[in-house]
Amino acid sequence: MTSLINNKLIVYIIPFIIGVITSYSLPPKSFFFINFITFPILYFFFLFNYSKGKWESFKVGWIFGFGYFISNLYWISNSLTFEENFKPLIPISIIFIPLFLGLFYGLATFFCYFFNVKKNFTSILIFSLFFSIIEYFRSFILGGFPWNLIAYSFTNYLELLQILSYTGTYAFNLLCITLFLIPSLMFFNYKKKNKILLLFFTTLILSINFIYGSLVIKKNNEEIKKIKLNYVIKIISPKIDINRFFQNQAPEEIMLDLIKLSKPNKLEKTIFIYPEGVLANIYLQDLNNFSSIFKENFSENHKIILGINSYENSKIFNSLVVLDKDLNILAKYNKNKLVPFGEFLPLENLFGSFGLKKITQGYQSFSSGKDRKVINLNDFSFMPLICYEIIYSGNLNKNNKDFDFIINISEDGWFGNTIGPHQHFSHSIFRSIEEGKNLFRSANNGISAHIDASGRVISSLKSTDKGFIEIRNILKKKNTFFNSFGNKIFFYFLIFYISFIFFLKKKKN
Repeated sequence: MTSLINNKLIVYIIPFIIGVITSYSLPPKSFFFINFITFPILYFFFLFNYSKGKWESFKVGWIFGFGYFISNLYWISNSLTFEENFKPLIPISIIFIPLFLGLFYGLATFFCYFFNVKKNFTSILIFSLFFSIIEYFRSFILGGFPWNLIAYSFTNYLELLQILSYTGTYAFNLLCITLFLIPSLMFFNYKKKNKILLLFFTTLILSINFIYGSLVIKKNNEEIKKIKLNYVIKIISPKIDINRFFQNQAPEEIMLDLIKLSKPNKLEKTIFIYPEGVLANIYLQDLNNFSSIFKENFSENHKIILGINSYENSKIFNSLVVLDKDLNILAKYNKNKLVPFGEFLPLENLFGSFGLKKITQGYQSFSSGKDRKVINLNDFSFMPLICYEIIYSGNLNKNNKDFDFIINISEDGWFGNTIGPHQHFSHSIFRSIEEGKNLFRSANNGISAHIDASGRVISSLKSTDKGFIEIRNILKKKNTFFNSFGNKIFFYFLIFYISFIFFLKKKKN
């Protein structure tokens, strides 16, 4: 076995394959049980290469990460097929983005090298600790890309996710990695009795969490205040072709199609939620050209939430606006977290000289909004999130924690018919549980849905569906523990893990 491991080709192949297999634990497959096999294999493979030095240890994590990300982020290349100048970058997106993201897991195993990792429970905690810390840093380095954390393996298992309302995603991610490594104990030089005890307590903790989650969901069904809204919410899923950004399609036609699809009733108090960027190649300031269309189809009983570009002081923003029938702007939010190359061109002077531009229409990069505030209207308040802002845990709002629901608008047509929209949608479930809020998601060419405060998908439309979701009642919860403290909780978990590791090491000595 040792001679096989020492083979240089095997050193590269095994962690790569482990990474690829691990990716199948993520949505839409969600085979989370795979991780109970792949993570112990990864751990032991790391131990086999541990004696070879820190850089060999680094390579184990790096290649694992490469395999993991190349198989779950290949869809990024689809977004580069629309602009001719970006097509040469397709191989780069397929190979080099996973290679770059894999570096984070490489750093995790690199740092583990310096802590005398062995076949014991303490080392499992150390391994989990560094993996989770690196996952956290991945959320903000170079703008951040916390996509497909290991914790998202449990997306389809809501009973196990209810703990998110206390822990948040990053602390839960730490617990998940530890959990997946527990089967390694069966191969340690522990007494049989100790192995049984450790597995028993692990199973007990997992069972308690499952029972707790089941009770929470049941309680939400029976006891949480069911509110009959004094207005109707309509989530619109129009499925407008993404090529509208590159072809001349009359915005008047699109607007009329949107209105026809949403079937406004002038006598009924209604909030219409339309996706991000459905009106291509026009700006908020141009909407006055459609005033007659709005006045003809909407009434004073209506509020329209719309994703549209806007410009201020020579700057362009990806915005969410709330309008009335007269096109008065009742509220406006400018997107904070922009997509590199999608909405702005990093190192614009350099890349621009090669003829590159951002993928969305126009050559000028979007500007980032300064802050995100709760939008308060007479009837309701909500937290606005545009597109992939939904992927950032604990970073919704630092000031006002009290709001009625989350609204996420998105354009997922850039992903094409891939696993991308499913992965994007999974983050919505996590945010709703963390914050204890109903979440309304309007996605063009993506999954539109009403998700309740327990992460249950009450109603949804697939990326291939065209229509709307109508909401008249919601279940409302109080603010969660995580809503109050945010990612501070993750750091409390880190302190606990570090303290426990020192305790175990001291006890052994």
